[in-house]
Amino acid sequence: MGGGAANLLSMALRVAVDIGGTFTDLVYVDDATGALGLAKTSTTPGRLQEGVLAAIRQAGFDPAEVARFVHGTTVVINAITERKGVPVGLLTTRGMRDVLEIGRGNRPDIYNLRYQKPRPFVPRRLRLEVRERLAPDGSVVEPLREDDVAAAAEAFRRAGVQAVAVCFLHAYANPEHERRAGDLLRRLLPGAFVTLSHEITREWREYERTSTTVLNAYVGPIASGYLERLEADLRAAGIGGALHIMQSGGGTITFAAARETPIHLVESGPVGGVVGAAALAAELDLGDVITLDIGGTTAKSSLIKGGEVAVTTDYRLEWTPRYAGYPVKVPVVDIVEIGAGGGSIAWLDDTGRLHVGPESAGADPGPAAYGRGGTRPTVTDANLITGRLDPEAFLGGRMRLDLEAARRAYQPLAAHYGIDVDAAALGVLRVADAVMMNALTLVSVQRGYDPRDFSLVVMGGGGPLHGPALARELGIRRVVVPRAPGHFSAWGMLTSDLRRDLVQTFVTDLDHAAAGDLEARFTAME
Repeated sequence: MGGGAANLLSMALRVAVDIGGTFTDLVYVDDATGALGLAKTSTTPGRLQEGVLAAIRQAGFDPAEVARFVHGTTVVINAITERKGVPVGLLTTRGMRDVLEIGRGNRPDIYNLRYQKPRPFVPRRLRLEVRERLAPDGSVVEPLREDDVAAAAEAFRRAGVQAVAVCFLHAYANPEHERRAGDLLRRLLPGAFVTLSHEITREWREYERTSTTVLNAYVGPIASGYLERLEADLRAAGIGGALHIMQSGGGTITFAAARETPIHLVESGPVGGVVGAAALAAELDLGDVITLDIGGTTAKSSLIKGGEVAVTTDYRLEWTPRYAGYPVKVPVVDIVEIGAGGGSIAWLDDTGRLHVGPESAGADPGPAAYGRGGTRPTVTDANLITGRLDPEAFLGGRMRLDLEAARRAYQPLAAHYGIDVDAAALGVLRVADAVMMNALTLVSVQRGYDPRDFSLVVMGGGGPLHGPALARELGIRRVVVPRAPGHFSAWGMLTSDLRRDLVQTFVTDLDHAAAGDLEARFTAME
């Protein structure tokens, strides 16, 4: 056997790393022996790749043995929610400049007289129009005016734009104008990150397509730079195997593909837990399941019926019952996310009413019990005060929790209500459970499903802590706690496979469609 083949056979490890708001989790499986290994380190905000490398060092395996590395990252969602993307310009068909402002014209909170529409990620002065027009069937109504594209490129250059989103009317039916505009922009704006709408989605709906294209451009340089740095660091550490990243639709793609379309990573981390729950349900014959993933910042839930993970292209970032959010028209596993996790801060509003989240203590400084300077009361502190966490056994005994610091953080709340610290902590846990319950009912009751017909698979550091009480409230009879629930999302990534979702709108009259039209469309997509 040649040396190259022998070396390939020696690469027996599959490794997954999931970055959460508080901790970075690593799971590896040795395919030669079946051994499972775990590691967990603090997430390093602003330098996420350092947390990944720290987890690899803690795991202690030989990087040269890694055959496949799978990564789940929060870099895309963080850049959007924290508004830390790059200056973006939008190039669109004449007359479509204000589609981001107009949106769908609907108001989710119709009786709120102070309702404000989501603010576009591109200011109006950087939304430029060109003369071109396509009909809904893709036929050319007006040819592309290349001089308009050149003028827009110069305007973008003067404005310091670092990324350009191109979204032409009906480009989902015929992408030729977008392709030509993209070629011109890449030549006239070297170094700019150019996103063409048809490369992201081939579905109709101008507002949704434009929003998705803009968001991809907004985070493109950030995500691309992060993945390039991480790849370089992984290779320098000795990992020579395939590098994949978890995408929102439930499968993985290569680092190279993810650098071009990072919007597919918007729910990269949480999806691993849902995919893993589907695999676990099949292995244990659990039937239909609801997942509950409680991490340091959020509680996430999804419903799996008939063994199928639900995927939607009607996902909205930052959506709430009172806020329309931003549509992302790419395949995303149907997950409901609520701002209540272990690091969620308990606070009082101006009327003295108690709230939990969505603000989180994060990884730095973290809950008061971590002893890193945090002083505000969190859910983790409440779990420690009430005896639901062992201060000597946290992180497998590698991190000792400070009970006195947690009690000091809860003293102002206790004083406000005239109760002792233990009662205040218990009250916060009840409020946190009520917030988390909302995630479970949103994926079940409010969609016509009876949660009593499902098993509950809990994961994340807080899933087993809160899951049984929530299950009792909903009448769920079986709660499944997998091995190493705090690492379950990373383990789920190892059960995934390479995946590419292709969706295309094709408008036709089925009664008069030419024979073979639909078959030809499917064949082209395949």
